[in-house]
Amino acid sequence: MSERYEYVPHRLLHQRVRDIASGVEGVLMAVINENVSDAINERWMELAYIRNASGREFTTAVANVHPAYDQPKKAAAGREERSA
Repeated sequence: MSERYEYVPHRLLHQRVRDIASGVEGVLMAVINENVSDAINERWMELAYIRNASGREFTTAVANVHPAYDQPKKAAAGREERSA
């Protein structure tokens, strides 16, 4: 078995992002392709490490990471459409 992880470049590194799965915002600290294998099957996943306001980091799937500044605009647009 090779290395257990490798760093992956990402356009939002060190920027404010939102995890759409949890709704939590923070700064994207790293994206890592991690080997999450069990003893039999090798499996790699790209995980995003986000540091929230308290300084604690959590992981989420890279597909769940979106720029934080996009979220309020979309939410406001949705409210305007419904009230019309």
